[in-house]
Amino acid sequence: MEPSSLRITEIFHSIQGESLSAGIPTVFVRLTGCPLRCHYCDTAYAFEGGQRQSFEQIIATVLDYRCSHVCITGGEPLAQPNVLQLMQQLAEAGLSLSIETSGALPIEPIDPRVRVVLDLKTPASGELQRNLYDNIDHLKAVDEVKFVICDRADYEWALLTTDRYRLTERAAAVHFSPSQGQLDPALLAEWILTDRADVRLQLQQHKVIWGDKQGV
Repeated sequence: MEPSSLRITEIFHSIQGESLSAGIPTVFVRLTGCPLRCHYCDTAYAFEGGQRQSFEQIIATVLDYRCSHVCITGGEPLAQPNVLQLMQQLAEAGLSLSIETSGALPIEPIDPRVRVVLDLKTPASGELQRNLYDNIDHLKAVDEVKFVICDRADYEWALLTTDRYRLTERAAAVHFSPSQGQLDPALLAEWILTDRADVRLQLQQHKVIWGDKQGV
């Protein structure tokens, strides 16, 4: 791999559908490749293919959108180590950056100017064993943690994990997101309310607006 390039699936301008930045116009840089195979994955098209692009090409495309918010995503963006240098350069350009990562790879090397959204894998994801729990020690106060909830067992596990690792104290937000087509959001909302859980129910706004399709 060239030291200043990455394999890119797509770069697009949309509304951020998740995290505390939901609703904010954002440029998404979707990297190609992922070592995980979650049962509910909605971006399997990013597992392979893509096009090799230089940092200069990527940054120029991002800047052309004239948007101050940028989200690095995948796939699993940290599977391409060069992404660390790209994020540094984007941060130096004055952009507000976030990265969506499964947490199966270390987040410690990420530039501290980048807000991390750490997706801890639940039992029903099929990738529970890939969680790198040491990452929790490297969360910053502005970072966020996400759980995709498929069923009641996932919900109970996510509650226990949130409590065990004191996630609400370590992170700016803990999101419980219902897996689309597997769990009724109203049921998840009922569980959260009944348990007085100190978490945020998260729906994917981009799918509410445009449906489940690529490039949004």
